[in-house]
Amino acid sequence: RPPVYGGAVKGFDEAAARAVAGVKRVHQLPQGKLPGGFQPLGGVAVIATNTWAAIQGRDALAVRWDDGPNAVYDSETFRKGLEAEVARPGQVVAKLGDVDAAFAKAHRKIGASYYVPHLAHAPMEPMAATAHYKDGTCECWAPSQHPQAARDTVAAALGIPVEQVTVHVTLLGGGFGRKSKPDFIAEAALLSRAAGVPVRVQWTREDEIRHSYYHSVSAQRLEASIDQGGRVTGWLHRTAFPTIASVFVPLLNRPMDPELGMGVTDFPYVIPNRRAETGTGAAHVRIGWFRAVANIQHGFAINSFTAEIATAAGRDHKALLLELLGGAERAFEAPKWNYDGKAGVHPVDRDRLRAVIEKATKEAGWGKSLPLGHGLGLAVHRSFLSYVATVIHVAVDHEGNLTIPRVDMAIDCGFVANPDRVRA
Repeated sequence: RPPVYGGAVKGFDEAAARAVAGVKRVHQLPQGKLPGGFQPLGGVAVIATNTWAAIQGRDALAVRWDDGPNAVYDSETFRKGLEAEVARPGQVVAKLGDVDAAFAKAHRKIGASYYVPHLAHAPMEPMAATAHYKDGTCECWAPSQHPQAARDTVAAALGIPVEQVTVHVTLLGGGFGRKSKPDFIAEAALLSRAAGVPVRVQWTREDEIRHSYYHSVSAQRLEASIDQGGRVTGWLHRTAFPTIASVFVPLLNRPMDPELGMGVTDFPYVIPNRRAETGTGAAHVRIGWFRAVANIQHGFAINSFTAEIATAAGRDHKALLLELLGGAERAFEAPKWNYDGKAGVHPVDRDRLRAVIEKATKEAGWGKSLPLGHGLGLAVHRSFLSYVATVIHVAVDHEGNLTIPRVDMAIDCGFVANPDRVRA
């Protein structure tokens, strides 16, 4: 597959691949288009009698690539660009009160920046799919999290009616969102049609890391004002990252409403002056949903920053969070997206946030005396209508080595339909 998203094959040594024992044929797949959606990336496939022969044959191909429009993408350079985006005013997506006025008269103002790199899903079992194309129909067996999308994608790739495609779902071997994208299933279908026999496509671990739908790289800047009593009077949150929607729609370079509704516009804390802004970030890899999606970067930044505020104000982090959750006061105006597409249908329930904080900190013994080099860290967040608080006990020895002796987590997910799933 192209080493760069949007790349194309310039040439390859088919004879060298065919010289490997067990190799039956070499087939070039259609070049992937940008944005790619769920379609395969393209590249060159080696079909053999066994997996090892196929891998050896692929290594012998010596493919020459045209890296295309994303050839110059460098993640460190891109990081600097994202960080510059959140260092300056952006597009306002939520506002309450007057943040600038609160900052101007603050007893103390603090700020911090946070960065999350590309994350690959790395499921226990890499991508694998078997397909059998025959007489205008295709039957597939694959660890799909989204068999309906797999069916549609295979039908589109083969140019046959969706009714002519059957997808059998196997055990996943881990998914985490990656196996909802059926590009690997379409690869098997295309190769079965080309070879005239059933074909199993097997990704390697290296393939999975190089060609995943990555969780989006992101940068965030948070600033807050504190009064003389250690209370937070103003809050500014800027976030910038390539949007998931860029996989389907060209030229999108700002977070979408659903992504902002995961920690930014559904912000739970009662602070009189608050503003949220977004910066731009173009996608140069395939972006995909990954477990909790945008809650990953937003929950990380917000909880890290509240801990920074507590330290700066000389306050206990738990006490600060409970104070920020306030009473019946409103947070931001209802966000444009709130899990079912309708603003305000699922507002943040501060009582449930408080309850999981109290439960997790009680079980962890929050406030207890700890040995030198030991500490407790606290985080709380709502993700996909579940309320989660976590206390992590961290120990650092005299050489700086970190260990985690204990984790206490309280989850309020509402009605528990499958207790085993929650325990897992």
